[in-house]
Amino acid sequence: MEVLCDKCPAGGVGIYNPGFWGMNIEEGKTYNLVMYVRSPESVELRASLTCSRPSGALQNLASAYIQDIDMTNWTKGHGFRKELIHMLLDLKPRFLRFPGGCFVEGNRLRNAFRWKETIGPWEERPGHYGDVWNYWTDDGLGFYEFLQKTWAQPLSGSLMLDVLDSLEFARGDDKSTWGSVRAAMGHPKRFPLKYVAIGNEDCPKEFYQGNYIKFYNAIREAYPDIQIISNCDDSSMPLEHPADLYDFHIYTSAVDLFLMKNRFDRTSRTGAKVFVSEYAVNYPEDAGNGSLLASLAEAAFLTGLEKNSSKWKPDAIVFNSWQQYGTPSYWMQTFFRESSGAVIHPTTITSSYSNSVAASAITWRDTENSFLRVKIVNFGSRAVNLTISATGLHAGVNAMKSRVTVMTSSNVMDENSFSNPNKVVPVTTELPDAGEEMQAVLGPYSFTSFDLALDEYGRVAEM
Repeated sequence: MEVLCDKCPAGGVGIYNPGFWGMNIEEGKTYNLVMYVRSPESVELRASLTCSRPSGALQNLASAYIQDIDMTNWTKGHGFRKELIHMLLDLKPRFLRFPGGCFVEGNRLRNAFRWKETIGPWEERPGHYGDVWNYWTDDGLGFYEFLQKTWAQPLSGSLMLDVLDSLEFARGDDKSTWGSVRAAMGHPKRFPLKYVAIGNEDCPKEFYQGNYIKFYNAIREAYPDIQIISNCDDSSMPLEHPADLYDFHIYTSAVDLFLMKNRFDRTSRTGAKVFVSEYAVNYPEDAGNGSLLASLAEAAFLTGLEKNSSKWKPDAIVFNSWQQYGTPSYWMQTFFRESSGAVIHPTTITSSYSNSVAASAITWRDTENSFLRVKIVNFGSRAVNLTISATGLHAGVNAMKSRVTVMTSSNVMDENSFSNPNKVVPVTTELPDAGEEMQAVLGPYSFTSFDLALDEYGRVAEM
């Protein structure tokens, strides 16, 4: 930002930053103010923090004087809110798709994500306008930070030279042109970037097929091991080009997403694999601001993914400058966090309500025990009585360590909110009658997870 003041008023001029939904300043906490100022002359600045009282008056919270170029003790932090990071960590994600979907390309090419402008000293990055979501980003969380600070497997989005240069930055030798830039930033070791998506929802566009092949050939020649992801949906129509994976996006109604629970059951196990990076119930009458109904439909869809794959991208955290909560869709994701790497088992549902029920089963381990987990969605308005039979187990069920987790509410359109963040959350209780065969009642519009503790690894679950 450039501030020009040829004829400044006697009291001087100032810059006002309202933050996002205000700034959360809490009593007793220490805050670091980051300020970068460049002036051809020696300057004296006064920085202050004020808050607006209900009366409209301003209250001074803190102030400081900065003289000349003294930057002592003016440091910057990591920029993340720990509460939000902990919510993400609790889902145990296995990969992070970055910089994102629409954000990477922008509505206009001039507003696309330019990775070279997001590396180097934070204060020297120009930033850019994210015209898809209508806000300015300083790109403090840039390409380097995505690679360095993420705990999950990075997966990058994609002009030709820019992509190859970005791969060299991530994976090149520390003596290479862009690898040396990475090393100078403090990370001589290569980053394990293994996946690249070419475009975002671009398959129907006129020039995508031809441009895709150019990118594919260039990346494959330079980095033969990198997995390349196409925008075209191989589950609807065979791909017209080579790909390791294809990206599947779906936004629809609750009923339609529930009915897609078996979408990938007959997908070919050869050729390109499906990568479901975006899905949600987004019809306002179903989703609201994050309803139980939407989460149940998404849960049913995920049971189908779980049976055919084991990775997905969660997105269901609401926050302002000082609060945060998970929507029912967020809490639904916690039912699946042990799925990656687990053993998937076949499930059979025999019930007059089978059209409104979706299920999946896995075996997984924590630090002490093995579990057979049976997840069941009841997408209907009536309770469902089921007999759960697990056959082919190598050992019996330990009822003392078994448990059941249920997410439901009195109204299927119930949502969480800042005032009531735990209105729709999973509730876990003991399961004293757990066994290889047991009776269960699924409440209306509910998502239930039965974790049957095993003395040793289980093999098959049938219902």
